[in-house]
Amino acid sequence: MPHYRVISGRVPSNPDRYDFNSTIAKTLLNQDRIRIVEEEIDTAVESRNDSLPTLRELGPPDLVHLVKQSVKSGNKQSGVYHHVTGIDASSSASLAAYVNTLIYTPNDKTAKIISGLYCCYNAFSRLDMRVDVKIPGGVESYCIDERGDKRVASDALWMETFLCGVLRAYAYADDGSGDSIKKIIGVRRFDPITSTEMEHKFLDAAERLFFKGPQLGSEPEVQVPNNVSNHLTTGLINYIHTTGRYTSGINLFEKLRSRDTEVSSLLARVMLSADEEVQAVRLLHDAISRLPMDYSLLDCQATFCQSKGRLDWALECAKRGVTAAPSEFATWAKLAEVYVGLEEWDLALLTLNSCPMFTYQEKDLPRMPDPARILLPVMPESILDEIDDPPQSYDEVHPSLRKLHAAGYKGTFLKAYSILTEVTARIGWDQLLRIRSQVFVMEEEYRSEKQTTSVNHTSNANASTTALRGTPSPGINGTASDGQPDGEADSHADDEETLNEQQSVPSSPPGSARLADESIEKPEHTITSEVVKSGNDDSADSSNASSKYTEFHNKRLCERWLDNLFMVLYEDLRIYTIWRSDMAQAQSKNSDYRKSAEEWEILGELAERLHHFPEAVEAYQACLRVRFSPKAMKGVLKMYENQGRSGEMLQAMIRLIAWQYRWYSEFSPALLRTVRKLIETEGAVKVRSIVQATSLPQPVLDLTHRYVELCVAFRSSGSEA
Repeated sequence: MPHYRVISGRVPSNPDRYDFNSTIAKTLLNQDRIRIVEEEIDTAVESRNDSLPTLRELGPPDLVHLVKQSVKSGNKQSGVYHHVTGIDASSSASLAAYVNTLIYTPNDKTAKIISGLYCCYNAFSRLDMRVDVKIPGGVESYCIDERGDKRVASDALWMETFLCGVLRAYAYADDGSGDSIKKIIGVRRFDPITSTEMEHKFLDAAERLFFKGPQLGSEPEVQVPNNVSNHLTTGLINYIHTTGRYTSGINLFEKLRSRDTEVSSLLARVMLSADEEVQAVRLLHDAISRLPMDYSLLDCQATFCQSKGRLDWALECAKRGVTAAPSEFATWAKLAEVYVGLEEWDLALLTLNSCPMFTYQEKDLPRMPDPARILLPVMPESILDEIDDPPQSYDEVHPSLRKLHAAGYKGTFLKAYSILTEVTARIGWDQLLRIRSQVFVMEEEYRSEKQTTSVNHTSNANASTTALRGTPSPGINGTASDGQPDGEADSHADDEETLNEQQSVPSSPPGSARLADESIEKPEHTITSEVVKSGNDDSADSSNASSKYTEFHNKRLCERWLDNLFMVLYEDLRIYTIWRSDMAQAQSKNSDYRKSAEEWEILGELAERLHHFPEAVEAYQACLRVRFSPKAMKGVLKMYENQGRSGEMLQAMIRLIAWQYRWYSEFSPALLRTVRKLIETEGAVKVRSIVQATSLPQPVLDLTHRYVELCVAFRSSGSEA
């Protein structure tokens, strides 16, 4: 009999901190169910109806809602629901079949299911497809528009829904670290494509609907979705790279290229991944000859030149890409990466300063009312003590580790911060600050010039210097700390106050003011464009000031978001330096350096952000010695992969796959890709043998065998034997 853990109240945001004993069975037919019990029947469906007008992109995971009737308590009814991805949504029959597996295989003998509703969002037509199963009765399929009106579900709408379902399965899949799983509790994740027949169905639908792709939106780094940059193309490329089905991808994009030359960039990427470099280079040459200002083609060409070490060629391609699409973040980021590779640090900072930044928008996550209780079943045959032992209580985390804003960066801010930290890792903090002061106008310089040119100015308040402290600074990912857009957040002085509370470690450039109680300095501020534009000096003063700026006319005004990134980087470096210093002292005294598991996990992420990978692995391994953490195990897996240690890789993979399965995820593209690459180098037979020789319960090993079998089904390289 399955064991249940019952949790009352709000769905917790971090399952890793709770004693959630949960797993799923081997097939749909013998699988016990997640049960999120509603306070009132149909409140989950009503919440989904209310959210339809606010959906922007692919939509939330599919919702499955069941109405149960008590066998003993006077026919009392209750509503339960869960979310799911990866179910075949090509017809009402396939969705009804899933609902029937839940209705006709009940494990709860105290109640019977009298109806089931499956909701699947069609992002192309902005409709929610519904399949309503009544017991007794029949099956009704229809769709709901944003106004709540019913419409007829046609075959064309079902094809769109099927494609959206596959894309959502990849978009909401976890990368092995557990981050996606922790966002939404109780989502069953299945592999949407488990055979070549299903692949043909998927690629056929993608071909038919390819040029509707921009309607789905795009990744946060793309400002304007187009035919080659949208969620459909992202899903296609992700699928091809995950399964290694390069031939299928090449055939698809060859057909689409005959209709639009712009698709050549996607085709070239797949060819390069398939080691068909000669054909890819010829294709890029021909395509750029026809579309010389297509930034996707230029970006692909620049990336290829980077991989071959020809940064001089990559530089020319990246410059043309910026000229072709100056409003796109990706073109500027590519140019900054090339300058970093060329060690032209000043130009890298100036290019980074020119990047257009976009506020990050989260996926269309479901917004559900608070449930009455949550029941998450665990099947005894899938328990692994190593990952099932829950933490006894909340991990204690030092407040300074909670305040690391860089951990929350996403989208364009994450990419920009990654470039900045790479520069820091290569030249050091002090050299970075020196270059920063050479290319940007610093606060002291600006004040000195303003005082010189405004000596006869009698105004009591200078708007430029006032704005330096009073202008709101951008929060994480372009939003304010309270979730409001820029301009409604607290001033940048709040961030400074937070930093002043901590002891400083990284040094700052000469001339900076020392903190009152600290012996180490922090970086001074630059003058941002917002500060200059907010000045209230009269025209005569402005004219006089411009004549005095000739001595640093080559300097630029730093964007406020980049100035804020320097302060965030300073805090990261400060915490990292304290950690390494304290740890070195503990080792010199032969004493233990103790941290909680979550603190080690945060320190591992910190070191990884700063490109100190050996130190990151050291922290992750320390975390795993305290308790299991999927994020820490994923970090250790990267080290094993880089070192080519196949045995250790599989040991880590077995545990990660088991943890994913424990949280109702049968499908992780990142883990499947790792298994496929391992099979390419070691062979399927050897991989199976290593897995089977592991002294873990057989049901746990069978979970990893399924990933191997999937690679064999797709005839991946190395699986022939």
